[in-house]
Amino acid sequence: MSKIRPDKVATVDEVSSRVSSTATAVVTEYRGLTVAQISTLRRNLRTLGADYKVFKNTLVLRAIAGTSVEPMGTFLQGPTAIAFIDGDVSAVAKALRDFTKEAPALIIKGGVLDGRALSAKDLTALADLPSRDVLLAQLAGLIASPLRTMAGLLKAVPQNLAYGLAALIDAKGGPATASVESPATETPAGVEDAAPAASDDAAAPVAEVADEAAASADAEPETPEAPAVDAANEEPAE
Repeated sequence: MSKIRPDKVATVDEVSSRVSSTATAVVTEYRGLTVAQISTLRRNLRTLGADYKVFKNTLVLRAIAGTSVEPMGTFLQGPTAIAFIDGDVSAVAKALRDFTKEAPALIIKGGVLDGRALSAKDLTALADLPSRDVLLAQLAGLIASPLRTMAGLLKAVPQNLAYGLAALIDAKGGPATASVESPATETPAGVEDAAPAASDDAAAPVAEVADEAAASADAEPETPEAPAVDAANEEPAE
């Protein structure tokens, strides 16, 4: 039985180390890609938390035997490059799909996600999903929306408490309307009835004075009488 060459042992150990840190990977066929294209793709995927590298199939099969990523062994045919993913699998799938538009020679064969095999169709569906950051932002928005609504309601409670209480009174069959009048504007009971009588009594003396004044004006003035002359004492005119 021949020994495995040291370089092959190093490759098996490297794959085993990747498998121990992640259970998600995408298998591609790179036949027809240039070295420059592979380097560009590797850089793009590295920013998304994926390590993209070319491996020999037989060594990968040996390294993944009995591990959670063993189902991806069915895709290890032809010149193979594998992206071991520590980040967002949908973002990596989208980057690979977009890269195939510029480099059609790249073929996405399949992969594995948490121990479950993924077909090329599955990866296409993942590529259509929003990224993890976008999903988290949408989730945060859904959580924040009810909180903002509740905050608005709590702010409105002190302002609308009186209206709410009035509505509750109406709903319970209470008074149809509830109004609060200032005590200064209330008229004591009996004042309205007594007011006309008081006015009549006060007006009576005034009317009498007016009648007397009118009678005095209509009466003829008295002419003073001339003093009487005693005929006996009257002297004869000269």
